Parts: sequence; structure tokens; C-alpha cells
Amino acid sequence: MAPQANVENHQQADNVLVLYREMGWLSQVINQVICSYLKQEGHERHWSAIAPPELVKGTPYADLNIDWQLSVFERLALALAMAPGVKPDALDIFFGLNSLIDRPFTEFGGVSDKAFSGFIPTGQTLNFLISANDPDWRLHAHGILANKHRLMAEQVTQLLSVDDGVPKWAGIYRLNDEWLHYFTTGERLRPELSASFPAHLLESPLEWGDLVLDKDVMAQVEELHAWLRHGQTLMNEWQLAEKVKPGYRAVFFGPPGTGKTLTAALLGKATGRDVYRVDLSMVVSKYIGETEKNLSRVFDAASYKEWILFFDEGDALFGKRSEGSSSNDRHANQLTGYLLQKIEDFPGTVIIATNLKNNMDEAFTRRFQNMVQFTIPGPKERLTLWQNAFNGTCELAEDVNLAALADRYEVAGGLIINVLRQCALIAVQRGERTVTQDDIIASIRQEFRKDNKIFFE
Repeated sequence: MAPQANVENHQQADNVLVLYREMGWLSQVINQVICSYLKQEGHERHWSAIAPPELVKGTPYADLNIDWQLSVFERLALALAMAPGVKPDALDIFFGLNSLIDRPFTEFGGVSDKAFSGFIPTGQTLNFLISANDPDWRLHAHGILANKHRLMAEQVTQLLSVDDGVPKWAGIYRLNDEWLHYFTTGERLRPELSASFPAHLLESPLEWGDLVLDKDVMAQVEELHAWLRHGQTLMNEWQLAEKVKPGYRAVFFGPPGTGKTLTAALLGKATGRDVYRVDLSMVVSKYIGETEKNLSRVFDAASYKEWILFFDEGDALFGKRSEGSSSNDRHANQLTGYLLQKIEDFPGTVIIATNLKNNMDEAFTRRFQNMVQFTIPGPKERLTLWQNAFNGTCELAEDVNLAALADRYEVAGGLIINVLRQCALIAVQRGERTVTQDDIIASIRQEFRKDNKIFFE
């Protein structure tokens, strides 16, 4: 086994050991709370007298506890939420029956599931552990289960929603899968695109220096780049937060292939932020309320992880609102209004990409700090794009004149990449890596035909 693998395995073993020690402490606390509650032998001892394991920085779980300065109540909550995924039998004692009514103790809370035979804690379970023998301590449970509490706000723990009329604390109290993975492996688990999370990570192998834009466009993009680097300083140290709303909202508009998506990806890469592209085709749900709930998951995660949110083809959803009276029109307008409000309140960076600025609702565009028009690059920029595309990929025949191509054909970077792909395919079918001027011309002609453009050689 490679040395690096040995180191990683050893670190993960340390991570798991810390979690199991925490489960041992949780078991002792649960046993003591129930013992005291039922006035069994040894009930005089208080659970708070059971010292939790000492934590030393160096594992993800210990680091979070130390860095966030979690109280013993918060640490107990974290251990309880984690138990079903780490040591589910630590909660088996909650299956005990109340002999007076021959059924489980209502005050224990918890639920069961046919797919999981263990006890699943709820908000009431945490409340019982903390305050069963100390009613005044219920306030600690109340604070920990509040949406604004850091564990909840940063989605470390979750109190799942319940049906109308059911007490809120009847919701399952759980550790987010992403955090359980992190506590165990030390690796950050990124959420995957799904119906309940309609966004996926936007990445590029290129670097900021590879971005080729018209100088006027680049100047506007640099404004956004500067905000990403210095926004927190301006809001906090310069106290702009007292006068301007947090966050930054920009619209990228212009023809396809001019670099809108690439620019968004590279802005994130250059500033160490993940960029998540919201899939608008997955946003709209036929179930009332589901669309808002799914989008809320994305905005909540992005808020605390400093993601950049990128909405592509924004005119499809953020266009001028319909005056129609059908249920579909009303739902679309309601969704647009909801999104506008979420974007306006979002403390991070949102980028909307659209091909046609004129399609955008005026009420929508007023909310944005920057409107960047991506134009077809000029001859100088086009030459750089042609050179970058073919450099290191194909060999160019002596008759290839990239400068002449850049001067003659007003094309965007996206089309040039399509030409590169087509030329490479032509060359490999000839059994060589050399691309000729005729190959490039033929590929440009094909791209023009796709877009119904007139081609001149």
C-alpha cells in the first residue's frame, strides 16, 4: 500500500475512534437521564457529572467542537443527531416500554422506519435528554433546535419538517449526511444534482489567465472579481453593511459561446469559491410548495458555504411576467416573485446568464449591481482564442493562417472550441494529428450552417 494511503487510513481510523468515544459518552448520558427520570437505583447522580471525552484538535469532529466552542448541551445534541449513522444501538434503550400503558414512552420522542430497525431521534428526544430532570433547561433545547442556531443554520444538524398540526419537535433530528461523511473521512462531500437539490458544481480546467474577453467586458468582470476578493472587508471593516444590502448580483448577457458560463466558473476558481449552476429545468415542480422548498435548500447551502450561484438561460424563468390569468401563469409569476426575493435577500453572489437582455423583466434588472454585456470578441482576442484552442492539441499544417481566420470570421470562443473538436475528428480519421486550413474552413462552415448563418470563404 502506498505511504499516502497509509497516512489517510490512519487519519480516518483516528476520526472514527473519536466518534465512537463520543458515542460511549452519549450512551452513559442517556442511561443516566432515564435512570434519574424513572427514579431507579443511582438516580441521584446527574448526567452533567459524566465528563465527555477530551477532544484534541486534529480530527474533523474535535476541530468543529473546539473552533465553535460548543457547550455540553450542543455537544450532546450533535452526538444524538449522529448516533443513527455511527452507533445506532446506542439509542436502543429508548425502545423500552412504559409498564403503565404497555407502549413506548411518549416523552422519549423518536420514530421508527421499516427500512431502518433502529431508533431515530426527534427534537423531542433531545428535549427529553436535556430537560427531563431539569425543566428549566428546556430553553437550551429550544435554542439548539431553532433555525438560527449555528448547527442548524449551517446545516450541520437538521430538524425535518412535519405535517400541519403536528408539534415541530416531532420532526426527525439528524446529522446532515455531508457532515457525517466529513467527520468520518475528513473529506468534504459536495451535494449532487437531484430533484430536491436542483444545482450542480460548475468547474473548468482553465485558469483565470486563460480568460479572453474584450477589454471593456473584462473591466466589468474585474469589478465582480474585486468584490469577491474584497467584499467582506468593505462590508465589515469599511462598515458598508450599514448602508448597502449584503451580496452581489450580476447579469451576464450576450450571444451563446461568448464566455458567460466560463467566466462564472473561473470567478469561483480564482477566488476559492464553488460555483453551483442551478438547473432551471428541475426547478419547477407540479407540487405546490416543493419548488420553493427545493430552491431554499440551494440558497441555504450557498449562504453558509460562500458558493456563487449561477442561473443559466435566465430569460426562461426571469423574463417578463405574464399577464395571463391561468393557473400556470399565476404559478409562474409566483415562482418568479419568490426567486426575485430570494436573490435580493441572498448575502452571497448570484450571476444570471441570458442571451437576450431585452427579455428581462425591468423589476428584475433593477435589483442587480452589474449588467455585463458579453460581445463577440475582436480580431485580437479571436486570434488569442484560436491559438489557445489548438495549442498543445493538434499540429497545424504550414498553410494554416490563424491571424487571417481571426480577422475574417467574427466568431465566439464557444464556436472555436466546436471547430477544434471537429478538426481533431477529421485528422484522427486520417490517422494523423495535423490539421489543415481546409479542415478549419470546413468546420467553420459546418458551425455557420448549424446557426443558419451565411458563410463566406
